[in-house]
Order: sequence, then structure tokens, then C-alpha cells
Amino acid sequence: MNGIRERLYAYIETKRRLTLPYFLALGRWYLLAAGMGLLCGGIGAAFSHAIGAATALRAAAPWLVFLLPAAGLAIAGLYHLGGMDNDRGTNLILEGARAEGQPPLRLAALIFAGTVLTHLCGGSSGREGAALQIGGCMGSWLARRMHLATENRVMLLLCGMSGLFSALFGTPVAAAVFSIEVASVGIFQNAALFPCILSATAASQLAGLLGVRPVAYALAEPAAANGWLVLATALLGLGCAAVSILFCSAMHKAHRLYVRCFSNPFWRAAAGGGLVALLTLLCGTGAYNGAGGEAIQAALAGKAGGWMFLLKTLFTALTLGAGFKGGEIVPSFFVGATFGCVLGGWLGLGPGFGAALGLIAVFCGVTNCPLASILLSVEMFGSERLALFALACAVSYFMSGRYSLYDSQKLALPKLSLSFEDTVHMH
Repeated sequence: MNGIRERLYAYIETKRRLTLPYFLALGRWYLLAAGMGLLCGGIGAAFSHAIGAATALRAAAPWLVFLLPAAGLAIAGLYHLGGMDNDRGTNLILEGARAEGQPPLRLAALIFAGTVLTHLCGGSSGREGAALQIGGCMGSWLARRMHLATENRVMLLLCGMSGLFSALFGTPVAAAVFSIEVASVGIFQNAALFPCILSATAASQLAGLLGVRPVAYALAEPAAANGWLVLATALLGLGCAAVSILFCSAMHKAHRLYVRCFSNPFWRAAAGGGLVALLTLLCGTGAYNGAGGEAIQAALAGKAGGWMFLLKTLFTALTLGAGFKGGEIVPSFFVGATFGCVLGGWLGLGPGFGAALGLIAVFCGVTNCPLASILLSVEMFGSERLALFALACAVSYFMSGRYSLYDSQKLALPKLSLSFEDTVHMH
């Protein structure tokens, strides 16, 4: 009897020693991730309201677009004073997510101010690139202050990225998966899922309490019958892959062309601001300035012009290539929604449903993040047509090849093997 009791005590002690470190690690990450999420939620809410105020002020005073060259000079001056003349933006954060660098904290303040100035004066940009940079910088700074090991420092940086992205968009699951997925395509750090989702959820909840509304849209039903629906969705995904390649190429080539023509970042920013202001005057509309939320809404309601996606691509390339700040993802929403609206009508899917598919599929093509894209479709549009969104994302992801918005993004595994030779022979 004593022997059985001793073996039972030994078994319990062994289990205690095995499980205690896990519970301690769980508690530690619960506090770290939740704290990071609350910090990101507060900063994200302030950032969202600042962008909203800048956009409202520009709408009330359209002439502010003619101050865009001055805003470009101001942004270049801020980055020069911060010692970041050769700022690499989101690429620096992605390198930090692979433990290849440590983004400085001052970048968070610079991108905050630069993005608000860009939106105030009508530059065509989004806000998610700024969110990833602010969140990544905050996470990296806190990890350094706490003297965390490399793998934990990366984890906290990912929590910051997830938190700020979720605070702005109100899509915590997609934000967490996107932050983990985007740095190295094909490699997913499962261990980061718990802290990133916790951080994203906390940030989203706090931002909601502080008045930030989540991004969600009503989904129009497809007009096509079931027999044509799958093929038409695949064709739309193929078109979105082509648009993704065009969009990524425009972003990178515009920057290289600016650098070739204007080696000085001040001249580059002023010239880019002048080009965007002139293009706005020629178009006679401010629809392509800022993020373009109203145009996205109109496209999802089935109203978009045939060339809108090309003009938004041009406006965004001229803005961000010159050194203005913000991000490319919300402009890619604009591009995808307006393109999908037109192509969806041609394919018989219906303009509104085509716009929803296009928004998600182009996002997938430019970021190479199919899992995050599929989850984003659920959080934005609901799960009623999940299989069709997944199909459009799969086609866009594969057919967009190695093109990406981010130079530092790594394709760890090929998207699809083109070889049909058997590697295992059966005898």
C-alpha cells in the first residue's frame, strides 16, 4: 500500500513540475499580450481619430491638396531630424518580425505625424502601414526594456502589430493571423497565435470603447446561378491577380523613378506632392485622395467607374513613392473593390458581390497572405459565401507569383510546385 502511495505522489509531483512552467508562461504572456493590446488600443484610437479629423478637415477645405508639396517637405524634415532619411517603413518591421533588426521607437512618432499630414493634404494612402509600424515599434521597445530573449522579443513585436491593426479595423482574428503570416510566407508561428489574438482582441475592444467603429460591410448576394458561380469567381480571382501585380509594380517602380530623378528626399517629396495636386485638379474630384472609403462603399453598392482602379493605383504610387506616409492596403481595397465591381458585372456575379470579392482577392494578391485574407472576408462580410472568397483568394495568391508590396517579405516555400514528376515510385 505504501509503495502505491509513493508512486502516486511521485507521479503527481512529476506532473506538477511539467505543467507549472506552462501555467507560468501562460500567465506571463497573458499579462504581456493583454497589456500590449490595451496600449495599442489607446494609441490606435488616438491615431484613428486624428486621421478622421484630418480627412474631415480636407473634405471641408479641398484647397488643402495644394499644400501637399509643403506637407511633403514637412514630412521629409521630420524624418531628417529623426535620423531616418532612408526610412524603409514596413519592411523594417517585417525584418524585426524575423529577428533581423530592431525598429527604433522614434519611428512610431514619425509615422504617426507623417500619416496625419499625408491625409490632411490629400495624399493617396491608407493607415495600416502606419499601424504595423507603430505597433511593431511599441512591441520591440517594450521587449528591449524588459530584456526579453530574441524569440520573446519577436513575439511581443507581433503582438504590437496585431494590436494596432485590430484597433483600426476591428478585425482581431485577421489582424493576428496577418501579423504572423506576412513576414515569411509559408511559415506560420503557431506559438504566436495565442498572444497575438489576445493582444488584437484587447486592442479592438478598447478602441471600440473609445469610439472607433470596426470596418464591416453588408454583402450583396451574387447574381449568377450556381452553375456559373464557381467559374466566374475563379475568373475574377485571376483578374485580381493581374491587378495585384500591376499595383505592386507601380508602387516599386514609382519609388525607383523618383529616386532616379530626385536624389534629395526634400525635392522628391515636393515634386510628388505637386504631381498629386495637379492630377487632382485635372480629374476634377477628390475621390482619389486619402484612403478612399466613400468610393469603396459605393463600389460595394454596385457603383464604380471602369477606370477608377487605375487612377487610384496612379495616385497611390505617386504619393507613397515620393515619401509620403500611410500604407498601401486600404488603397488596395479601393482598387480591388472598384475593379471587382466592374468585372463582377461583366461576369454576371453582380457589381456589389464582385466588389467584395475583388477587395479581398486583391488584398491577398498584394500581401501574399491567403489565411488572413479569408479570415478578413469573414470579419468584414460574414461567412455566408466563405468558400467563394477562399477560392478567389487561392487563385489570386497563386497567380500573383512573387510580387509583393514589401521588399522584405520572404517567400519561404514555393506557392505551388510546377513539376508533375513523381518523387516516390511505387513498385
